[in-house]
Amino acid sequence: MIRLGSNSPTRALLLKNNNIEFIQNGGNFNEDSIKTKNPKSFVYEATLGKYKELYKKYGIDDMPLLVADSVVTANNELLRKAKDENDARRMLQLQSGNKTSVITCMIYKSKNIELLDLSITTYEFAAFDKNDMEAYIESGECFGKAGAIMVEGFCKPYIKKVKGYESTAMGLCVEKLKTFM
Repeated sequence: MIRLGSNSPTRALLLKNNNIEFIQNGGNFNEDSIKTKNPKSFVYEATLGKYKELYKKYGIDDMPLLVADSVVTANNELLRKAKDENDARRMLQLQSGNKTSVITCMIYKSKNIELLDLSITTYEFAAFDKNDMEAYIESGECFGKAGAIMVEGFCKPYIKKVKGYESTAMGLCVEKLKTFM
């Protein structure tokens, strides 16, 4: 049993689908306190901030702690979570017909193991159909997702090429995590 230090239903689903027993206890780390525009630095600082908050609260004596965060980049721009429909539309338009990378950082710590991983999955998307994109935005599924993308949902039919693990793009590289558990 591990403690998932994340409020993400997608990360919880990844663990469940990989038969990893967990309890979910997310935190309240303020990502707006991070000033860097470098995507790798940003995702590392966000993950570390969340980890420190939850480690202080729960420790690792009872069970290992797993914390993760993701960011998206397109056209050399760091894309975080969409603030509103216009922001989601702008992010999706940047990615439409373009290469998009999802960078996920995870920290896993037990009494015996400390794992820090930074994984990247890059997609080449076909141009998004404008009606599909608007329906996706109106559904609200794009909110709470880095870069407003959902590779396991809306984006799936538009994937032309992929390099990396889908789980990384979904917010947690379970393939790497499982090798250490």
